[in-house]
Amino acid sequence: MAGVRPLPRSPAAPARPRPRAIARFTRAECRDLLHENHAIAPDPAVLETEDELTFRRTYVREEMMRKLRRGQFAVEAEIDLHGLRRHAAHAALSQFLNDCVHRGLHCVRIIHGKGLRSGPGGPVLKLVVHHWLRKVENVAAFAAARPADGGSCAVYVLLAARK
Repeated sequence: MAGVRPLPRSPAAPARPRPRAIARFTRAECRDLLHENHAIAPDPAVLETEDELTFRRTYVREEMMRKLRRGQFAVEAEIDLHGLRRHAAHAALSQFLNDCVHRGLHCVRIIHGKGLRSGPGGPVLKLVVHHWLRKVENVAAFAAARPADGGSCAVYVLLAARK
């Protein structure tokens, strides 16, 4: 340490003024968000399976479901619903599925997220996407994606031909 000199002290840089706080939600949006989190009664069948969401119509063979769960179908399109509210997600999902059916696609991926910021009611989009997909007649089957493709945050959807 012989011959070491301390560096000359420079005056401290002036502190930058902090930006003004901006409210992220209006009171009405907060009220809607709370209502949205508690509006859907959890489906007991979904909760029993934890992260695994699966569904198939009677005409879909078990072999096809096994391939779907393993991710052996080529995903031809995908939609990410992260950050969307329930109504916006429903509109986007309906439009996406209609477009995919009209384009003749067979397998798509829907990313709904885990719902970690959904509050004490648990995941909202995950449950409603499961519910909505069961009602769409062109959805032949769906299953949770492989971990490499999103895992419990996404589902593979097998589409039937346009009716």
